[in-house]
Amino acid sequence: METENNLITETDGCIGFITMNRPEKMNAVNLSMLNDISYQIQNWEYDDQIRVIILKGFDQFFAAGIDINELNYELSQQSFALKAWQDEFLKIINCTKPLIAVVSGYALGIGCDLALACDIILASDSAQFGYPETSIGMIPFLGGCSRLVKSIGKAKTMEAVLTGKAISAEEADSCGMISRVVALCDLDKEALRVAKRIASLPNQAIMLAKETIRQVENTNLQNGIDLEAKSCRLSINTEEFKDILFSMGQKNEGI
Repeated sequence: METENNLITETDGCIGFITMNRPEKMNAVNLSMLNDISYQIQNWEYDDQIRVIILKGFDQFFAAGIDINELNYELSQQSFALKAWQDEFLKIINCTKPLIAVVSGYALGIGCDLALACDIILASDSAQFGYPETSIGMIPFLGGCSRLVKSIGKAKTMEAVLTGKAISAEEADSCGMISRVVALCDLDKEALRVAKRIASLPNQAIMLAKETIRQVENTNLQNGIDLEAKSCRLSINTEEFKDILFSMGQKNEGI
């Protein structure tokens, strides 16, 4: 386990864990913390030993938005580097390995962005998602509006962003925003179980599947079907697939 000012990082076999660690600030995100998250994810992106990455906070909060004190200071100094925030966040979005968000308590503003940037979101029943930025006179700036529209539709996104109303775990589950709700006492254990299941499967197929799903989300049905077929052709030409198929054939097994 390694502890930095902003993060706690550790590994369990082929699973990497990132715990956001600013409890005195309810994990409010500053640029330094975002840099550290993206840096760690990039490190594990190029580490062949790590197959799945889990991002989490604490029981009471995942991440409660942007660090207002830092934002106020940067704006007063005319030094708010919007593009720097966006560039760091893009590195997280572009990770090719599966990302699992473990969310309990508040996931607001950038906290909600970080959860939505992950491929699977497991949440406790206390989780609260939302974008309260309009209450301080700004709007989301890391793609939150866009991702929320794709996740829950225009009407619910309008209500969430325009009113700042938080979305409960139950509502997030019912509208497909998260993968599912898990009892808090089982949340970490279930995240690890899911991560280990993914990590146990053929790696190239998992990475191809993630990239295909990401791309088909942003295209029409026919283009999505064509892209899926292309990705399937790539997967069946890998040595990984051929070795598994040969092994199953020797045992006369089906899928």
